Amino acid sequence: MTLLRIAIALLALTGATTAAARTPVQEHGALRVQGNRIVDQHGKHVVLRGMSLFWSQWQGKYYNRAVVRTLAKDWHADVVRAAMGVHSGGYLERPAAEMRKVEKVIDAAIAEGIYVIVDWHAHDPEPKAAADFFARIARNYGRHPNIIYETYNEPLPKHGWAAVLKPYHNQVIASIRAADPDNLIVAGTRSWSQDVDEAAADPLADPNTAYTLHFYAGTHRQPLRDKADRAMKLGAALFVTEWGSTDANGNGNVDVAETRRWFDFMEKNKLSYLNWSIADKNESSAALLPGASPSGKWPDNMISQSGKLTRDQLRRMNTTRKGN
Repeated sequence: MTLLRIAIALLALTGATTAAARTPVQEHGALRVQGNRIVDQHGKHVVLRGMSLFWSQWQGKYYNRAVVRTLAKDWHADVVRAAMGVHSGGYLERPAAEMRKVEKVIDAAIAEGIYVIVDWHAHDPEPKAAADFFARIARNYGRHPNIIYETYNEPLPKHGWAAVLKPYHNQVIASIRAADPDNLIVAGTRSWSQDVDEAAADPLADPNTAYTLHFYAGTHRQPLRDKADRAMKLGAALFVTEWGSTDANGNGNVDVAETRRWFDFMEKNKLSYLNWSIADKNESSAALLPGASPSGKWPDNMISQSGKLTRDQLRRMNTTRKGN
């Protein structure tokens, strides 16, 4: 082989290595809503796949760099969700302690080059507290394209879209946009983030806001997929920030067949999705078994059936994460 050919081969190998080492955020950059889809910095449809952490006040031991690194490197997640617990001993009672947990996850996600959803994990609205919380996140982290804001996890059926939720989101979004005019926002919808068609019929004005869709495969089936279809036909971009393979209460059997139907639906419609959850709680939706290490690197015998199903999907679909 001539020296010229050797040089060309080395250059090609270096280029391939560099491309393989690109993180999801380096590849996709800032995300934005375009029509009824989410696109990356190149205008290409993007599908993020990852894991949600559990309520911060109850499973805060997993809010650390080692866990985020395991999800990024071993599970091939390109997005993680920090679920800031608001009530029941959460942020409203312990703001500094809960904020530190979430910031650890944000810092870890930025270091790993993956996206992070900062989730206000509540069922009842707290507009002033939420606005103040997200204003701080936006001021401290809004310059990073990794950040995605989820302004309200799961509103209840009693929280009407026009009367309660739309004014709430407008207030919180304004607090974010004062410091961060660019990063993606995901707005929770009525009835545990299932009434996406209602929100799509009366959308928020912010042009870079998508709408939250949640499902649990053992409970939510084709009727909810039909509702999501209606929302997309109305022009709404959807983001599945939380899904489970079990019943909606977090227990019951792992419904593999229905979960795979949801996988097919989300991939077909370019919907990003995160599984609930990284926790060792004794329930079937938890990805880990009781006693799983808070330092990540979990062996197979500490991962639940749901966790293995999800990890296999992440590894299969996020093939570019291999070797990173």
